[in-house]
Order: sequence, then structure tokens, then C-alpha cells
Amino acid sequence: MYSDLTNGLPFMKMHGLGNDFVVLDAREKDVLDAREKVVLDARQTDARADAPPALPKVTPALAQAIGHRQFGVGFDQLAVITNGAADAHLTFFNADGSTSAACGNATRCIARFLMEETGKTQLHLTTDRGDLAARDAGNGLTSVNMGHPQLEWDEIPLARQMDTLELPIDGAPTATGMGNPHCTFFVDDVDAIDLAGFGPGIEHHALYPERTNVQIAQIIGPHHIRMRVWERGVGITLASGSSSCATAVAAARRGLTGRAVRIDLDGGTLHIDWREDGVWMTGPSAHVFSGVLTPSFLESLT
Repeated sequence: MYSDLTNGLPFMKMHGLGNDFVVLDAREKDVLDAREKVVLDARQTDARADAPPALPKVTPALAQAIGHRQFGVGFDQLAVITNGAADAHLTFFNADGSTSAACGNATRCIARFLMEETGKTQLHLTTDRGDLAARDAGNGLTSVNMGHPQLEWDEIPLARQMDTLELPIDGAPTATGMGNPHCTFFVDDVDAIDLAGFGPGIEHHALYPERTNVQIAQIIGPHHIRMRVWERGVGITLASGSSSCATAVAAARRGLTGRAVRIDLDGGTLHIDWREDGVWMTGPSAHVFSGVLTPSFLESLT
């Protein structure tokens, strides 16, 4: 058992409002702790002698195996932290093994982890979505600027040119890109919608060549939204950061709310503020536990 702990692959389990993640830290060890590098160099030893095993290439099969809630660890998204041009680079995988350029809740969770590790209160992160700023919002909350929304049909992307404010789909939903595609329906009562039956058909709708995240949103007030989420490549989730950003943008574009809103999800509340410099998302995060994927588990996947 001890051998498995020392030779296996470490991971962290985190969640943002129940939207849960497995996080693999693939940064270079000497970058993590410069003091340790000095000690190792002083001993005239290989500075990587005590480093954890190299991260295996994250394939769709590996992501699916770790993401299985009975035979693996279970997650909505898998996030990999690597060294980047800024504080860190983040890469995201969905539970079905597909990739996603953006994951707002995971970004917020990892930002909190990195702030606690470094003592910084502001971070510059890079993702396939682009550069993202994160900051400590106080009271245990973390804010992330998810960037400017993508509002043109070919940026989201959609299959053909059309007005993204009201799509030619029953319910006239709004399309928004936040580094990943979104389709937001505004309804009178989100709890009256069979999301499990409704979500898959919209996720795979012909207008979305890369599939889409699906939101059903109910306007509670000029600065208050209730929302549920069907996440692309995952299914029903308790929360979604990028979906919350997309819904806030869609509601503001349609004149249903202001640009700063509270969004109540099944897992809790996020605050979204669409500003001149991008869409800011603020909420809590949790690092639940750290663990190790055993060599026997990893070998069983090859």
C-alpha cells in the first residue's frame, strides 16, 4: 500500500457548488518549490530524484476511466495544471473524454489552490480559451474573469449564419460562446422542465457542430436568475461557471436583467458581472481531498 502511495499518480478532488473535478498537477516539481531545488542541488543529486511519477498522456480513455463514478474517482471535468507563460496553464477534459477550452468552476477552484500555495491574491492563468485573471474576493470567495463572450454565430460556433439572440429552435433560445458553446432557454419554471429528457437533444442539435451546453433559466428579478444545467459531455450538473456566465450575458442581451446578477443553481449561488473587461464570476470553492491513483489502476488502462 505504501508503495502504491509513493509510486502512484497524485490527484486532488475539488468542487465548486457540487460541480466536481479531479485535478492533476503536472507542473515541474522544482517550479513548485524553489527552496527544495536549492536543497537538492546542494546535495549534488538529481533534482528530480524525488519527483512524483511523470503524468501519463491524458487520453480520452484515461479521462473516461478516472471519471467513472463506480470504477474510477468520478468527476464532471478533469483539469490538468501545467507550467505556462504566466502563473499556470489549465487544460480541461469532460467526463466522456472530450476536451473543453473553458471550465469556470474548475478555474476558480484551481485559482484558490494556487493562491493558497503561493500567497498571491491575484493570478494570471492561461487556458485554451485564452488568458484569464483571477483574484481573491474575500470571505473565502474567488473571482475569475472568464473573458469577453463570443456573440457571433461563427465564434460560438453555429452551423450557419443567424441571429444568435433568438435561435430557430422551439423556445427561441440564445446562443453564447464562453470558450465553449452554450444554448440558453428562458422559461417560467425551471423545475417543471424534464432536463434529463430535454438536454441530450439540444446538446446534439444540428445547429451546434461541436455540441453545446444547455441551460434552462428562470428570471426571478432584474438581478436574480434561477438556472439548471445540462453540460456537454457530462449530463446534468449541480453547477457550471461558464454556463452561468453565458446565461447572464444572454439575459442582459435580451433585456431581462442587468449585467450584474445572482444565479442560483442546484448546487448553490454564483455572482456574475458582465463588465467592459469581460465576464467576472465569483463564488466559493472546495478542495475536498487529495489521493493517489495506484499503479495497478493505471496499468489496467493500457
